[in-house]
Amino acid sequence: MRIVQIIDSLEVGGAEKMAVNYANAIVGLVDFSGLITTRTEGALKAQLSEKVTYLFLKKTKTIDFGAAWRLRNYCKTNRIEIVHAHSSSYFVAVLTKFCYPKIKIVWHDHNGLSEFISKKETIALKLASFFFKGIIVVNDQLKKWAQKELNCSNVIYFPNFTSVETNILNQTSLKGTPGKRILCLANLRLQKNHFLLLEVAQKVKENYPEWTFHLVGKDFNDEYSAQIKALIVSKELEDTVFVYGSKNDTTNIILQSDIAILTSDSEGLPVALIEYGLLSKAVVTTNVGEIPFMITHGVNGFMVNRKQADEFYLHLVKLIEDETLRNNLGKALYKSISENNSEKAVIAKYLNWLKK
Repeated sequence: MRIVQIIDSLEVGGAEKMAVNYANAIVGLVDFSGLITTRTEGALKAQLSEKVTYLFLKKTKTIDFGAAWRLRNYCKTNRIEIVHAHSSSYFVAVLTKFCYPKIKIVWHDHNGLSEFISKKETIALKLASFFFKGIIVVNDQLKKWAQKELNCSNVIYFPNFTSVETNILNQTSLKGTPGKRILCLANLRLQKNHFLLLEVAQKVKENYPEWTFHLVGKDFNDEYSAQIKALIVSKELEDTVFVYGSKNDTTNIILQSDIAILTSDSEGLPVALIEYGLLSKAVVTTNVGEIPFMITHGVNGFMVNRKQADEFYLHLVKLIEDETLRNNLGKALYKSISENNSEKAVIAKYLNWLKK
């Protein structure tokens, strides 16, 4: 098979990371593995295998026939059979199919707003889905929605997977005291609910002032970002909460941390949680998306109801006060992630599905 992944950006994010993961993982297992970014490049480009054929499409508008033609030429030159379009990149893939009908399109829905899926604007997607060979989803709710709302019956669930990056230059040095760092690996987006994190941070500062919070993820410099930064100042958390923006050396960052958290209101299947687990970090997370299928409360992490700052704080304190508990939960999470979210198992199922 000859397969290319398409993604709109290579900035650090869950969908973007998965596009890179798929491109790298199938190298050597298929005849051709490529990756195309449509609108912007980014830090994740450095994580692409040298054996993955790469193209930056330089798409500048929603309906960009020039970009579609460049994609068509790429597909024709490299004899592409399957275009694996991640998130919103499906649109340029469908435009390309009009001028190069030989390609088959697989759409990968990474939408983290699964709880609010009924409110999505779906007209363009519904029309595009007539041209999909298949749809990959990251949770059961998205699967049910796609089967009901879209015009493609071939819908399958594959869990996200990732691997520990060892070839990325370690550039980030976290602030705060070693041994007392709490990490949140999430882009600054509304559904990640950093407001809850700040509520918890305020309580931690009062009782465990030596512990610090480290927010790593893309900063869109929008209203949400401004509100978070303003609250850090107004709550006098400047020496407790640190914002780093997007970073590429996530393995290095996680290894500098002692507890890892997610405070999201909604999720698909967060790649960050898999990364935490692969590095044996103890976690506290909200019970959204596919997280309840990954975390068994009290066994391989702590899981609390969303928007519940007091509940989140109490479980975080358990980890702050008990290093042995941190180690045990971290080891248990590593074991479960290794068994259920391994690259080898997912890719084998993926390639078998594409062959059908």
